[in-house]
Amino acid sequence: MHNNSKSESYAAAGVDITAGYKAVELMKKHIARTKNEGCLDDVGGFGGCFGLPVAGMEEPVLVSGTDGCGTKVKMAILMDKHDTIGIDAVAMCVNDIICCGAKPLFFLDYIACGKNIPEKIAAIVGGVAEGCVQSGAALIGGETAEHPGMMPQEDYDLAGFAVGIVDKKKILDNTRMAEGDVVIALASTGVHSNGFSLCRKVFEIDKNPDSLYVPCPELGGKSIAETLLTPTKIYVKSILALLEQVDVKGISHITGGGFYENIPRSIPKGLTAKIDKSAVRVLPIFDLIAKTGNIPERDMYNTYNMGVGMSVVVPAAQVDRALEILTENGETAYVIGEIVKGDEGVVLD
Repeated sequence: MHNNSKSESYAAAGVDITAGYKAVELMKKHIARTKNEGCLDDVGGFGGCFGLPVAGMEEPVLVSGTDGCGTKVKMAILMDKHDTIGIDAVAMCVNDIICCGAKPLFFLDYIACGKNIPEKIAAIVGGVAEGCVQSGAALIGGETAEHPGMMPQEDYDLAGFAVGIVDKKKILDNTRMAEGDVVIALASTGVHSNGFSLCRKVFEIDKNPDSLYVPCPELGGKSIAETLLTPTKIYVKSILALLEQVDVKGISHITGGGFYENIPRSIPKGLTAKIDKSAVRVLPIFDLIAKTGNIPERDMYNTYNMGVGMSVVVPAAQVDRALEILTENGETAYVIGEIVKGDEGVVLD
């Protein structure tokens, strides 16, 4: 704590700098959980230092990714539950960089809030730390900014970025993808962190927030709120294990834009991922969204992950081994399609 640092004038304007100091103290125990071999100093300096683990690499390449949680943050605020949204922030970044074959090294977060309530900020960072633990990344710094007048006191937004590393020769190169390769799905935990503006519209969350807490038979007795706030799955450790033993030719993180936008990002020109819709294990929440909002199937697959958080392309001869490795690492993995000739990028039959 900075005992001599206090501004009554700044506090009168809506910014309590001592609350920021308290938040840092409260979050240190969470940050300590994420320390790995690259960490060089403690939180509190002007920059986070990290020693690069490049032993055994011929040409180390840094890979970075940045993202936020979208309007899923609104769900956390409505439920007054702030200890899992940080997992989403980490997941959206590390799941992107693993698509290149990069191992996450460290993460930094940014929280903008209407009013700094130290216990709330510490809970948010606790979620960030959990996401870092799940992905093997160190939380080496961040920023909390109090913005009175720009947002209501109870509101906040959360974003961050991750940096990973990969040997240049091991960066995933989809130019080796070929007709006959197989597309494997890795199951999602739910909506993850995309399409929440449509969710809020479909369930009229802003008009009738109480409806969020009613148990739904379609969701196995869980409420809509509980289901929607389920954290985004982090696939880093299972994908890293897969990359060690299987010839992975492409990976797609299924985020905003669903199947139609994300799967083609890992498919080279001249080839198309042919997805068997009947093989996709659609989660109940997506059926409920489509039914409640009368959303066409095409729009659902172009907005949501539909139960597939990540897709992986492997040679047909290595499918069984790939499924075995992914299952051993806690994934629900199954075949949803194949690579065929064509320029569509992805087709759903």
